[in-house]
Amino acid sequence: MSDVASGEKRRNALWALIPLAVFLAFAALAWAMLGRDKDTLPSALIDDPAPQFELEGLREGEGVFSTADLTAGEPTVVNVWASWCGPCRIEHPELMRLAEMGVTVHGLNYKDGGAGARGFLEELGDPYAKVGVDQTGRAGIEWGVYGVPETFVVTGDGRIAYKHVGPIQNDDLEVKLLPALRAAGWDG
Repeated sequence: MSDVASGEKRRNALWALIPLAVFLAFAALAWAMLGRDKDTLPSALIDDPAPQFELEGLREGEGVFSTADLTAGEPTVVNVWASWCGPCRIEHPELMRLAEMGVTVHGLNYKDGGAGARGFLEELGDPYAKVGVDQTGRAGIEWGVYGVPETFVVTGDGRIAYKHVGPIQNDDLEVKLLPALRAAGWDG
């Protein structure tokens, strides 16, 4: 057999292996994804201290909402919301329940503020101990926010223990948030 024919056979054999290599790559990816919660977006901030921030309060005379508010010794919840956010309306009754249970809930009002945000709370109720206005979205970036709503459980020493992306609805409060709060040291 000539060298040319032999080289062509090797090239054809290599081309024939490409579909097998692609299949094996997809199979490895599928194997790696087994057992992962498809609804959970990863957060690089879990177990890290909450970002340093200081935001003007939403309500008149409220003062600032800052990182210091998250280190009072008790676990807290930080909810990222906006009055223009439809899913925020869906989850709002769950936040009211959390506050009624004695959980300190703080709000990070994302790219909103003013009369719209205050009107939202007047209409639906106000579960928040403090609300900071993140008009520019900079604090949201520091928190790793993908979009609104997002909710964080923060330990009493200011570490992020859990992140929930999307509205708290259905059984999210009982199945996800309350267990995360208890794991963070909440005794309710």
